[in-house]
Amino acid sequence: MFGIGNPELGVIMLGLFVVFIMFGFPIAFTLMALGVFFGYFAMGDLIFSLLVQRTYSVMTNDVLISIPLFVFMGYIIERANILDRLFRSLQLAAGPVPASLALATLATCAIFATATGIVGACVTLMGLLAFPAMLRAGYDVKIASGVVCAGGCLGIMAGLYMLYVIIMSLLNPKLAPKLPAEERNVPVLTVLWALLTSFAPLAGLIGAALGSIIFGLATPSEAAAMGSLGALLLAVGYGADYKRRGNVILVQVYGVLAAAFFAYLIVCGITHLDVDRRVVTVALFATLLTGLALVPGTSFSVAQLKESVFLTARTTAMVCWLFIGSFTFSAVFAYLGGHEPIEKFMLAMNLSTTGFMVLAQFIIFVLGWPLEWTEIIVIFMPIFLPLLKTFNVDPLFFGLLVALNIQTSFLSPPVAMAPFYLKGVAPSWVNINDIFRGVLPFMLIVIVSMVMLYTFPQIGLWLPTQVYR
Repeated sequence: MFGIGNPELGVIMLGLFVVFIMFGFPIAFTLMALGVFFGYFAMGDLIFSLLVQRTYSVMTNDVLISIPLFVFMGYIIERANILDRLFRSLQLAAGPVPASLALATLATCAIFATATGIVGACVTLMGLLAFPAMLRAGYDVKIASGVVCAGGCLGIMAGLYMLYVIIMSLLNPKLAPKLPAEERNVPVLTVLWALLTSFAPLAGLIGAALGSIIFGLATPSEAAAMGSLGALLLAVGYGADYKRRGNVILVQVYGVLAAAFFAYLIVCGITHLDVDRRVVTVALFATLLTGLALVPGTSFSVAQLKESVFLTARTTAMVCWLFIGSFTFSAVFAYLGGHEPIEKFMLAMNLSTTGFMVLAQFIIFVLGWPLEWTEIIVIFMPIFLPLLKTFNVDPLFFGLLVALNIQTSFLSPPVAMAPFYLKGVAPSWVNINDIFRGVLPFMLIVIVSMVMLYTFPQIGLWLPTQVYR
């Protein structure tokens, strides 16, 4: 094409993608358009067959079934008003601790984001629930906004966020005033009961869904299916009418037996005890279905269920188009050999392993300004992967650093989606610049956590090596 070699054409293709995205073009269709346009010049009419094959492969990929199921699980939890009870119980538990509202917000975000994986939903909900509560309690706008935005970004290294908030509140109590005495001095039994009825079920659901995958008891699709059914059970149970004593006792007995069953499965996974996966799946399904039948009249409505299904379908359609576009783009980019000039450029710099890691993470950090994390993972990660062997870098270790790095893309201007989500639901007098200033310390904490992980790799590698040794 115009005397330019295929590898250089691939680099131009990659550059045009970044330019078009910065102009605001839809990501999925930009990827498809560039893939088809450059692919037509490189391979002719075969590009159309490739596009059809990529579309078909996405639609028939069994592994991707887990995506809509996990998304449905998240939307059910979001629509069932479970978050407000969770926030309230954690607030009671953290009452005597400095900056208790901020700590409860961070803990709630970490748990809820683990269940949903949807940054926008978590930041928006906590912006409606926790942000006004912190402002009413006299919290500084910047620290309150930073807590909501940073906590909603999937809660990686939430412990460091909590430590920072506690230190800042001790140094300057005006930033996060203590709650009134009547809200701090709550009986221990009240706190325990609140945690038992809100924190424990949701944490158990997340632990069962993710733990069954980690310990090999279920495939991601099976775990997502059970998680969706469990979320539906929680939603129905949280809105149930427990005025009749008989119903309460019946559900309590069921809860104890179900918890014992889940604990048995987790122990089997930890001790590597051989369990028939089909029997486990049927038993889980029967257990959760029995729970649905036992729950008395509930406020969780069919309308909420329909809304969750609709939102799941919309999100899934968006993800599928993104996969189709990214797979087409990546295939054409690889066919053109676009990786070659970039790889030669990196090797020509004669970087050490540390130099390569710093440069790669810096590039990903900068890419996080105009791009979403999905484009970075699907488009740009394959460029770095061939270089990992050259620089003797563990792919798992590199992936952990990238996961931490991408978290900053939700916080760093000019895109900074988390602050924009919060601004959309915050009071009109809250300035976007105050929100940006509030998230900067938390963004620096993420960078510090990356340095810690690079210096002490076992922080992130210890658990995988223990589970999969």
